[in-house]
Amino acid sequence: MARKTAPTPAPTSHDTALPEVNFSDFGDVRYLHLGTPWVQGSMLLDAPYDIELEYVQRMMGGLLFVDLSAVSKLHAVQLGLGSAALTKFCYKKLRMKTTAIEINPQVVAACRIWFKLPRDDVRLRVIEADASLEIKKHEHQETADLLHVDLYDHEAAAPVLDSEDFYSDCYNMLSENGIMTVNLFGRDSSYTQSLARIAEAFGPQAVWAFRPTREGNTVVLAQREPSRPDSAQLSLKAAEIQSRWDLPAKKWLRLFRPVV
Repeated sequence: MARKTAPTPAPTSHDTALPEVNFSDFGDVRYLHLGTPWVQGSMLLDAPYDIELEYVQRMMGGLLFVDLSAVSKLHAVQLGLGSAALTKFCYKKLRMKTTAIEINPQVVAACRIWFKLPRDDVRLRVIEADASLEIKKHEHQETADLLHVDLYDHEAAAPVLDSEDFYSDCYNMLSENGIMTVNLFGRDSSYTQSLARIAEAFGPQAVWAFRPTREGNTVVLAQREPSRPDSAQLSLKAAEIQSRWDLPAKKWLRLFRPVV
């Protein structure tokens, strides 16, 4: 297994104590690490704009609640870039306006060089900033149709941002029909407590959850405006998502339920 270290960009004001970024190649998959063996993202070398990890595929569950004929007119936002899998998928496959907020400039440089992240253009913007502060800015309010939250430290122990105030800020970022998906995973995190904070910020009727993956990732979905499509509606959406973008959306429906 080959391992490489990202080039070090010029230091910025929030570089202090940020972990070094490493990569490993195993077979046809490239993995992102933040100075530890824990996997922080991945990429199929022969299909760099597909989503390889199961839980990251589930982070696209918000598609079940949007107008699929208008996906290219929507705006996707990622808090935490990881290996840029979600950012690339939304930008390249879904043709959406896409914004990612990432605190570590080494991660941004790594994604540009080793994970095929395109340069910024009229539809793509990567912001190097602390997400907890950036999302409070007026320019981001009510702009995100799909909001993906995947913020973990280098030990993957618990979400870096997991307070009720943070989830309220996420709620404020969403458009009228916007959807947030959150990856909840970690040895020291409490799923029940995190779920309660999300439910307090969004309302319990707005919250859905997948069963955990084998690796322990539980993806939670929260809508700005709660809706309860019936199984027939969801089945039609899932079939179209799977046909158009090769995501395992039919399987999602067996693993996905409202929390109340």
